[in-house]
Amino acid sequence: MPDFFFHQALLPEGWVRDVRLRVDSGGTITEVVSGAAPDSSHRLEGVAVPGVPDLHSHAFQRALAGLTERGSSKGDTFWTWRDRMYSFLARLEPDDVEAIAEQLYIELVRHGYTQVTEFHYLRNDPEGRPYADAVEMAMRLHRAAGRAGPALTLLPVLYRSSDFGGRPPTAGQRRFLATVDEILTDVTLLRNRFADDPLRRVGLALHSLRAVPPRELELAVSGMRAIDADAPIHIHVAEQLREVEACVRWSGRRPVEWLLEHAPVDARWCLVHATHMTVDETLRLAASGAVAGLCPTTEANLGDGIFPLADYLVAGGACGVGSDANVSTSPASELRLLEYGQRLVHHQRNVAAGGTDRSTARTLLERAWVGGAQAGGRHAGALAPGRAADIVVLDPDHPALAGREGDELLDSWIFAGDETPVRHVVVGGRVVVRDGHHPRREEAAAAYRRAVRRLR
Repeated sequence: MPDFFFHQALLPEGWVRDVRLRVDSGGTITEVVSGAAPDSSHRLEGVAVPGVPDLHSHAFQRALAGLTERGSSKGDTFWTWRDRMYSFLARLEPDDVEAIAEQLYIELVRHGYTQVTEFHYLRNDPEGRPYADAVEMAMRLHRAAGRAGPALTLLPVLYRSSDFGGRPPTAGQRRFLATVDEILTDVTLLRNRFADDPLRRVGLALHSLRAVPPRELELAVSGMRAIDADAPIHIHVAEQLREVEACVRWSGRRPVEWLLEHAPVDARWCLVHATHMTVDETLRLAASGAVAGLCPTTEANLGDGIFPLADYLVAGGACGVGSDANVSTSPASELRLLEYGQRLVHHQRNVAAGGTDRSTARTLLERAWVGGAQAGGRHAGALAPGRAADIVVLDPDHPALAGREGDELLDSWIFAGDETPVRHVVVGGRVVVRDGHHPRREEAAAAYRRAVRRLR
């Protein structure tokens, strides 16, 4: 791996000039030298900051974006969107998923995401049967990421029931179904296949409390911990008010409340959405060390609600952002909407800054860097020794950034426009985007177009 040299970089101690990063063969930063000379280092012109981890993605849903924006005389909700999503995925074949995922991952890295955590529940064929290779669909995501460039954390998803109380799954959910033993076997298969790959990580997802009855949740978590005690575990929770109400009828507890009382939630967990929480739930989730996985664009698109960010940050809660349904592929868009939602709720500006005289964008990005890396189970999120060499290089001459210095660069990246000022992207020490161009962009787009036209 080459050394990298940047005229300006954001290190844990702050903004530094003339920085050289030494990277080992596994893509890990081994040394950071400030005030350095370029020497023979690989020079990437621009301002270096850590890459943003995407902590929650459903890759196949990228091809659904824009196809569900029609009203209904009966009212359109998350639940009617879900029915449309089920109809769409019923036609997806492995080749389609691979083409969609590659196109998506290229879009994500071009906008500054360097790691993607896939909440992977599209496991079976259209009839609900496992493929000959039970992890066929997961391997398609792996191959797509290999060509597109981001690091990938794969979370095979346990999905057992259609609603609280272990109700039988519906026909539309048959592509997701697997037993606890089958999912843990999938985890083991993938871990073995990626054992020597520093850009791959494997964990476990529990789809939701609706889809995983308590006993199976317990068995899955204990089984995952026996396989890998440090693996990330993710779960959708408290996304919709109807879900909260149904959970109370079933258990007498709200979803986050139930989970914190009945599962060993700690820093290895990520609670995705957690939109609808009481003040007590918010404080308890923050104290648990778990990451709140926030997906503001998808949550807005689906009418979920707005996460109680201000209280959560004051309590010291960990969080990060994800692209989820992939109606947006930009971390800047997610972080901007995360802050703007709070401004609309609280009738104030710069809510995430918490009343301090500091950059709102830097506050949001620092949370996304640390929380996203934690949720993905990968040592990333900072330009420091021992961390993955995942680097985004911003173009200081881009119109959105021109004339900015220090944290102003971050504020302008997040809040000053939609055209990305990302110039170069490095993942695990390898340059995957150079001067805004991805080498697979045209070829991947052609394969994507063929796939989506077949699916119409």
